[in-house]
Parts: sequence; structure tokens; C-alpha cells
Amino acid sequence: MVDFPLDPPLAKMLLMGEQLGCINEVLTIVSMLSVPSVFFRPKDRAEESDAAREKFFVPESDHLTLLNVYLQWKEHQYRGDWCNDHFLHVKGLRKAREVRSQLLDILKTLKIPLTSCGHDWDVIRKAICSAYFHNAARLKGVGEYVNCRNGMPCHLHPSSALYGLGYTPEYVVYHELILTTKEYMQCATAVEPQWLAELGPMFFSVKESDTSMLEHKKRQKEEKTAMEEEMENLRKEQAEVERESKEKERQKRAKQQQQVSMPGLPQCTSTYLRPKKLGL
Repeated sequence: MVDFPLDPPLAKMLLMGEQLGCINEVLTIVSMLSVPSVFFRPKDRAEESDAAREKFFVPESDHLTLLNVYLQWKEHQYRGDWCNDHFLHVKGLRKAREVRSQLLDILKTLKIPLTSCGHDWDVIRKAICSAYFHNAARLKGVGEYVNCRNGMPCHLHPSSALYGLGYTPEYVVYHELILTTKEYMQCATAVEPQWLAELGPMFFSVKESDTSMLEHKKRQKEEKTAMEEEMENLRKEQAEVERESKEKERQKRAKQQQQVSMPGLPQCTSTYLRPKKLGL
């Protein structure tokens, strides 16, 4: 990591890009993050600039949106008039191209091969997650997140590609926080929770749970059936105890009825009369 003149998270992203086979795309993203924002929004043409920006959106990631901007600029032969038509800072893009060229020279010096993942951009999101797992945030409300480590509230910026995704991802990682009226996340990317546990085990772990909704329903049904059987057995035991108690009470009453009491005789005496003794 010390060979790259970058912040540690960006250097980590490059190294993970080499392992995942997407270092070519990660190199472009790191270069775009090393320069100020390439988008500009003039006040008198705000709606036009927002519409032009939305054309570059990759729904799951602001980082991938930056990659898409650079690739589109490359397809149009790095033209400056194309940048002006799409409300992009041409100076910022040229600076990013210079940074990318310098980093590419360092990779060649280190004999690191340049690999590409093609259109499988989920691998790139995993590389981004490896660099920013310490900046992971969990969904709390509509557009509102909390940092998974310290509970700090953070929000999606209205200009983020994730803001108009149609659904809000449960976990995201972000490049940095910007404080204006709220704490807004700059350059956020949707990630899978399993990636956080895999790449940041010192902070995160995955709880064991049912793998699917069908298994969850099946387990609930089995628990309900077992509970009903237990209640039925308990009712049978109570009925048996009550029946035995009634039987004992009946036998006790029957025994008491068999004993006959004679009026005028002391208790424990027999009704047999001895003949009187005759004497002279």
C-alpha cells in the first residue's frame, strides 16, 4: 500500500481489485475520487444539468456512476465540447486521466497485471466494500441511515444515484460525510451484508437465521403443531387426574354409606345378645 500515493482506503481498493480481477475499473474509480467533483450545476440551468447527470447514473452506486462518466468520455475521444454539453468539468476529467496514467505506471513498475471484469460490476462493488467497510451504514428510515459502528445518522444526498433507485438498499458504504444542513454521504454504494462480514470480520458478523421465507414459514408451522400437541396432552392429563379424583371420592362415599349406625347402642358394639346366666 505504501507504493501508492493514495489514501489507505483507495490503496486497499486497488489491491482488492487485483485479487478480484477488476483492477482496470477500480483504477478509474480511484482516479475519479482523487479529483474534485466533475459535475457542475449552474443555477440558471439546474433542471438541464440534473437531467444530464441522471443519464450517467448506475442505480446501485455513485462510484460506478463515476466509472460510467469516464468510460463515456473515453468513447467520445476525450472531447471538451462533449463535456460542456453534459455539464461536466473537462479540467477535472483531464486531471483524473493524468492520475490514472501515473497509477498505471506504478502498477507496471510493481509488475501487477491489468485485469478487467467486463460488465460484471458486482465484483467492483465488492472491491469498494473492502475499502470502506468502516464507513458502512444501515437503513433506518426513508433515505436515512445510521453508521453501523458509532450510530451516527447520515442521509442519502438528493443528487445520489441511490436516491432515485426505486427502493432503498439496506446497507451502503460511503466515501466520506459532508455536513451541510444534514450529514450527507458522498459517493455511496449499495453492498451486501455478507460482504461486510467477510471483509470486515473485526466489526461485523452474520447471525444464523432461516435461509428463505419458505423455511421460516415451515418452521413456524412445525412450532405451532408441536405447541398444539403439547396443549392436547396437558388437557388429557388434567382430565385423567380429575377422573381419578372423582373415582376416589365416589368410593369414599360408598364406603361411608355401608356403615349402619343403631340408635341407643354405643359405638363398636355388636347387636348379638348373650343369654343371661341362670343360677340356683
